[in-house]
Amino acid sequence: MTLATGKALRVAFGETVTELGNDDPRIVVLDADLGSSTRADIFENAHPERFFQMGIAEQAMLGAAAGMASVGFIPFVSTFACFAVARALDSIRVLIAQPKLPVKIAGGYAGLLAGMTGKTHLIFDDLSIMRAMANMVVVAPADEVETRQAIRAIVEHPGPAYIRLSREASPILFDDQYRFRLGRSTVIRPGRDVTVFSTGTHTVRAFQAAEILAEEGIDVHLVHVPTLKPIDEEGIVEAARATGFVVTTEEHTIIGGLGGAVAEVLSERHPVPVKRHGLNDLFGESGPDAALLEKYGLSAQKTAEAIRAFVRTRGK
Repeated sequence: MTLATGKALRVAFGETVTELGNDDPRIVVLDADLGSSTRADIFENAHPERFFQMGIAEQAMLGAAAGMASVGFIPFVSTFACFAVARALDSIRVLIAQPKLPVKIAGGYAGLLAGMTGKTHLIFDDLSIMRAMANMVVVAPADEVETRQAIRAIVEHPGPAYIRLSREASPILFDDQYRFRLGRSTVIRPGRDVTVFSTGTHTVRAFQAAEILAEEGIDVHLVHVPTLKPIDEEGIVEAARATGFVVTTEEHTIIGGLGGAVAEVLSERHPVPVKRHGLNDLFGESGPDAALLEKYGLSAQKTAEAIRAFVRTRGK
């Protein structure tokens, strides 16, 4: 099955926040000198009076967003995920998460495929860090359709939220009938042999991997988990019961990300064999997308290989 190419999640972010801003004067955007990259500039062009260029001062930017939220605004903070999560973490923890302020943090250029911006600009543990923070909602959409719906959902959520956005254009996985709901997973493809959980744009590659394996007679039950927190415990348990054998796959470290979250749920509620597939304990490097996916085992073919290898261990 060939998937149509959609817009990059960063573009869907810029367009959707702008649309919301057309109707809601409470929405403001704060940018850390990266608007043309994160596409916060779409909002800037439409609503210059509600766009705040904060420069390369991420901690101050998060603090300013907290102040705006405390007086009734709904601030979107836009920068690269590595700077929002790692550089400004204390501001997020103390000024936003603890008082439960409705600041929405858009982590752009997250994951492995950051357009050769340099290894210092890569972050693979953003979901782990933000998921561990009290009061924080964490979302990783798969395509532009889900991104647009997820942004609207986190605006309606009364507290802080982090949304993970990728740089490159992503194939469209969902049609117009799809409905995103915070805290809910969705079955992409029912199957009987192995349950595969994925998140973010990597779900597209997981779907392609499932199609590869179907030609070999391996029937994958594929579940997309767009909300890492609050996580869909009931959906995860139900999907694990469908096959009794689980693989998690993600463009993120396997330490504390989706794999960790699924393992936590299943170890307490429905223990089954679980294999975590993703980035191991490492820092990445810059390079062409296809080369990086191949090297780190996250292309559709490599993902299929990882699932196949685990399925073959069943019964041993």
